[in-house]
Amino acid sequence: MDYNDASSLPAPARRIPEASGPGRFRVLRPLATRDFRILIGALSVSIFGTGMWAVTMVYQVLGLGGGPVELSLVATLAAVGLVAFVLLGGIAADRLPRRRILVMVEAANLCAIGSVAVLALSGALQLWHLAVAAFVLGTASAFFFPAYSAILPRILPPEELLAANGMEGMIRPLLQQAGGPAAAGLVIAASSPAHAAALIAAAHTTALLTLLFLRPEPPLDGHPDRDDAVPDARHGASTAGAKPVRRSAWADLREGFGYTVRTPWLLWTLLFAVVAVLLSEGPIEVLLPFLVRDQLGGGAQTFGFLLAIWGGAMAVGALLVSSLPLPRRYLTVMVMSWGLGTVPLAFIGFMDSFWSMAAVMLVVGVTWGASAVIWGTLLQRRVPRHLLGRVSSLDFFVSLALMPVSMAAAGPLAAVVPIWLIFLVVSLATPVLGLIALVAARMPRDEIAHPLGS
Repeated sequence: MDYNDASSLPAPARRIPEASGPGRFRVLRPLATRDFRILIGALSVSIFGTGMWAVTMVYQVLGLGGGPVELSLVATLAAVGLVAFVLLGGIAADRLPRRRILVMVEAANLCAIGSVAVLALSGALQLWHLAVAAFVLGTASAFFFPAYSAILPRILPPEELLAANGMEGMIRPLLQQAGGPAAAGLVIAASSPAHAAALIAAAHTTALLTLLFLRPEPPLDGHPDRDDAVPDARHGASTAGAKPVRRSAWADLREGFGYTVRTPWLLWTLLFAVVAVLLSEGPIEVLLPFLVRDQLGGGAQTFGFLLAIWGGAMAVGALLVSSLPLPRRYLTVMVMSWGLGTVPLAFIGFMDSFWSMAAVMLVVGVTWGASAVIWGTLLQRRVPRHLLGRVSSLDFFVSLALMPVSMAAAGPLAAVVPIWLIFLVVSLATPVLGLIALVAARMPRDEIAHPLGS
């Protein structure tokens, strides 16, 4: 068995029946699997609550007399919890039953939000309570993503992973970036942030109860559902009956990092993603509002509409790519879709029309959403399953590590460089970096040598 390519690993026992046609309702096929229906249902409710929390947290801080400093502190603690524990979350996803991790994550979310709701409704809530809750929520997220990514290949066959990732890529922006914040705004306007927090707690309660119906995923390579028990292969290829070897968390982390460094397509895609995030996130999140103000004469509502279009377009991109077979040139399509999709940002600094800016955000969202779905699918199909949690957490970590740097650098840079020039550099540099990654990792040759089919 080739352990450098997870496509050679056995498919899960519970396969999905084939649809009546080769491409008919492809994106819906994972729903034929009971455990995926439970998983995606719990995920949907949970991320809807997460979207509500993003707005509720802001107005809860303001309601307690806090200002920008206090709000920044609460938001920063959530990010600290996420970044500090995401690598440990990956180790846990490869060592522990993923179902157990997901249940514990939702229990932690419920405890954090439930405490805020009770304290707020009783009039006893203080700012430090919100800070602690934000840290707990960030830490819980650090364990959720690797476990979710690692459990999918265990409950779905490889040919359904693209559709499953597309469904998640469609649901997340619609509920977390649009539906959840909108619902929170309506509830807060009609009552109070405390009542919004109570509804968020109800959402996490529903997600927790739903996950309890999820069956334990199939064991890995015949071993019990613990992956820290790995056979000792030092004395030959056959390890049947060998006593499992327990390794330290540090050794597990080094193994995941070593695999990433030794795998060119994985390493160079991560390097490309890190630099692309550094270049693009800050300008879009920090500088775009100033373009809206100066070129359109708009305010927060106009900016919010543009972000909603961006999030909705990412959902459309995810849906489109998951409705089709995985491209034969999957690495090339993924990297160049991300890179070339950034090119329209070159024109956004010269636009004085809302609809022109909306068109730019539409293109960027569709291409980035499609690339993200392909990327998640490749991790699940080409990374060995016993390493998937750690590699996924490493991907999550490097993607997040430079995002605060990008946010922090965008403002000061705009003070000395015209904003239109910053967007122009981002739009031109990103596809060039993508081309460098393709060539350096020899991705066109690699994707032909490792066909994944549909």
